[in-house]
Amino acid sequence: MNTALWITASVLALLFLVAGLMKISQAREKLAASGMAWAEDIPAGAIKAIGAVEVLGAVGLVLPAAVNIAPGLAPWAALGLAATMLGAAATHARRKENQMIALNLVLLALAAVVAWGRFGPHAF
Repeated sequence: MNTALWITASVLALLFLVAGLMKISQAREKLAASGMAWAEDIPAGAIKAIGAVEVLGAVGLVLPAAVNIAPGLAPWAALGLAATMLGAAATHARRKENQMIALNLVLLALAAVVAWGRFGPHAF
């Protein structure tokens, strides 16, 4: 199970790192044009903040445990990313973007599994 949690956390970290860096590095208009239509409704500063949260969450999922410095931060990062996906799902629900809600719920579930595993039976 430990290996499965590492794989899940690593995949989540990669996904959130890429998504967060996109939000940080690209203009709101470019994000909206590339398929993130919700960006039109959100201030540019908030989009950058969401991107920063995703990048920090991605780093927090794997780095503390990988270097064995404060590995207890990993489940908190997973919990934070799960909360971020809950907010994302609410935003997409308000915009009636059902396909995106499904993706958010899958990512939320994976982050919740990592949080459960690392807080509970497979803690570092």
